[in-house]
Amino acid sequence: MNSDNNVKKIEIEQKPKQPNRRHQSRAYALQAIFQWHFSEESIAFLLQEFILDHLSEEKNIDLNYFRVLVLGTLKNVVEIDEMMTPLLDRPLSQLNPVELSALRLGLYELKFHPEVPHKVAINEAIELTKEFGAVEGYKFVNAVLNAYFKELKPKK
Repeated sequence: MNSDNNVKKIEIEQKPKQPNRRHQSRAYALQAIFQWHFSEESIAFLLQEFILDHLSEEKNIDLNYFRVLVLGTLKNVVEIDEMMTPLLDRPLSQLNPVELSALRLGLYELKFHPEVPHKVAINEAIELTKEFGAVEGYKFVNAVLNAYFKELKPKK
């Protein structure tokens, strides 16, 4: 007698995986950075309005980390843009705004948050670009962030 015939298959209903709080923080940070790109508002006002409009009811987010990402990225945007410019194949002004926002966010984490593993920072920027950007945009983001990390690595 084959014991495989006696084994009942149990189907387990899989719940859709909910993104973790850090990923959600990055996703909303990307959106706020994107919004800033087109806004003439101050960073503080933009952040306050974004939280009121989009995050007041959001439970699955690390709100403190969201603030750190947005404020840190935007306060260091000139330095971040200078870091990325030599790695680009075109001027900043010609970049897709979603890709530019993802690059700024990813570079901010790589440069200013060494506690975040580089693979996490790069992968998150890629995933956010896939989620919000153009179909092939993630490849560009991946190439630029990896090029930056290779330059950064020997300096550690």
